[in-house]
Amino acid sequence: MFKYYILALIVIVMDQLTKWVVVSNMEIGERISVWDPWFGILSHRNRGAAWGMLQGQMWIFYLVTIVVVAAVIYYFQKEGKHKPFLGVSLMILLGGAIGNFIDRIFRGEVVDFIDVYIPIINYDFPIFNVADAALTISVIMLILAMLKEDQKEKKKVKS
Repeated sequence: MFKYYILALIVIVMDQLTKWVVVSNMEIGERISVWDPWFGILSHRNRGAAWGMLQGQMWIFYLVTIVVVAAVIYYFQKEGKHKPFLGVSLMILLGGAIGNFIDRIFRGEVVDFIDVYIPIINYDFPIFNVADAALTISVIMLILAMLKEDQKEKKKVKS
């Protein structure tokens, strides 16, 4: 069980370390091209949620994060520790939620820096960070886990 929490800690450390590198070495708005035009590192700050929603409404984020963290830990203890895929997805979610929560508490904003552009469709994806990526990946994993569980239940009913 402890190994699952180590995964959440790894996500948090990766997130905070990458943000620290950006904050320490780049000015806000500075961009480093990695693979033009597709990918770059762009120092950006966000006082809202995904895609800049709810700018400046920090109390909402504090409350939601506390509820999410408590719910994830509870659900992990109840179900996730017995189901490896579910457990991993919950710990990635936990790490991502805590990573951005740390920023909001200590910086009053979230450090974003991953800049992705898709020239084929002329789309500049919203700038994000490791915690955001972890949250997105974990939600996809949770959907897959739920679908898998649903299939198991349907097979039980047929038997």
